[in-house]
Amino acid sequence: MKLRLLALACVSASLLGGCALVPSSGAERRTVTVWLMKGSASPQFLERFTEEFERTHEDLDLDIRIQEWTGIGEKVQAALEAGTPDGPDVIEVGNTQVPQYVDGGGLLDLTLESLRDWGMRDWLPGLAEPGRQRSTQYGIPWYAANRVVIYRKDLFEQAGVAAPPKTREEWLAATEKLDSGGNQGIYLAGQDWYTLSGFIWDEGGDLAKESGGVWTGTLDSPAALRGMDFYRRLQALGQGPVDADEEHPPQAEEFAKGRIAQIVAVPGQAAAIVQQNPGLDGELGFFPVPGKSAGTPGAVFTGGSDLVVPKRTDQRDGAVAVVEELTGAKWNTELARTMNYVPNKTTLAAAVAGEEGVAAMAAGAARGRATPSTPEWAAVEADNPIKEYMTRVLTGGDPAAEARRASRRITEALAVPLG
Repeated sequence: MKLRLLALACVSASLLGGCALVPSSGAERRTVTVWLMKGSASPQFLERFTEEFERTHEDLDLDIRIQEWTGIGEKVQAALEAGTPDGPDVIEVGNTQVPQYVDGGGLLDLTLESLRDWGMRDWLPGLAEPGRQRSTQYGIPWYAANRVVIYRKDLFEQAGVAAPPKTREEWLAATEKLDSGGNQGIYLAGQDWYTLSGFIWDEGGDLAKESGGVWTGTLDSPAALRGMDFYRRLQALGQGPVDADEEHPPQAEEFAKGRIAQIVAVPGQAAAIVQQNPGLDGELGFFPVPGKSAGTPGAVFTGGSDLVVPKRTDQRDGAVAVVEELTGAKWNTELARTMNYVPNKTTLAAAVAGEEGVAAMAAGAARGRATPSTPEWAAVEADNPIKEYMTRVLTGGDPAAEARRASRRITEALAVPLG
């Protein structure tokens, strides 16, 4: 997909075979090529952005090309290595993908740019941290999405739960009440490791830690074991399969069948639930995953995208200008409102306050995290020992022993360079 605004002087370009745009200053126009992922922004948003950007940057044109997620990793790596004139100058990448591109040495250091009035102190940590290697910023946060609790208002009322819980212990107590009379308190699959990660982070633990350039799995730390214990207690208050993740079967389908009070999912799942069960229209509510103390939502895994600039771009200034505009308050707020995303800064959360699900998501995103910032983490997910660990614990295995086993496998996977 290519978006371009033509000056009035070019209205007959389709008949004449094209024309060149020359700004009033007489300077040669330059083209900034931008790769964005399919579905990240609506065509209408991109048209508005392109129009204003080209109007306020008289010597720049935008060539926005929409990419498919399938196979994008290999395509980006090839583009970073080639550095051809026709290649991208700005690329949208998944936040957890940034480390693998940093590892290849193909990204431009944006530290000085991002320190220059880009509001980096307010960036969502789950977007900013994966884009940073030590003190160098390569990926600039663009937008985020994360899990919240989607709940049945009618089942909460029937169980006498007057308001969404504010703490994890309140959440357990409410879920115990909801898990009665043929209803499931919560549908939580046994291998939902993203949700487990949040509980581990809440306890002060992590999936893996780096020391002296060496990564080690840390599921066997006391903090991580406490997170797993909370997951075990919560998961038992429903009938989620202990040997499958949240997509097998899709939890939205299970929720739509009725008799389930809660699931942990992105707010967009609500539309799929209502589509399958119109009777639930108006009965669904949202609240952030509760934390250990009232007033502080629980930590959650943050998904989303960063914007990066290839080191070999020949349009450095233009590329930086595009990143600055897209991640700035005006356009980032408009994107969040248009697409129901979380804006890239905690200070912009008010922009989505009118949407209950997105507001709940934004509250959690302030304490969001991402997976360990190492390119080898992809190898861990490819043969995910965390899922097996969770199933073993939920079926009666010794948590400490199983955590040591899973941690060893994580350590081994992180020790083998990708490529």
